[in-house]
Amino acid sequence: MKRLFHNKKGHVVPMEMVQVAILIALAVALGIIFKTEITQFVNKTFHTLNG
Repeated sequence: MKRLFHNKKGHVVPMEMVQVAILIALAVALGIIFKTEITQFVNKTFHTLNG
């Protein structure tokens, strides 16, 4: 049996959608927190690939 949540408008939201929303929010938060490290890694990787 699936768990269901109700949003503010009273619509039913499946548990899977809530999990996806949480994972997306977590990915965005980590991206913001580690923005400089991610940018440095990508730049270093492409610099190495380009020779």
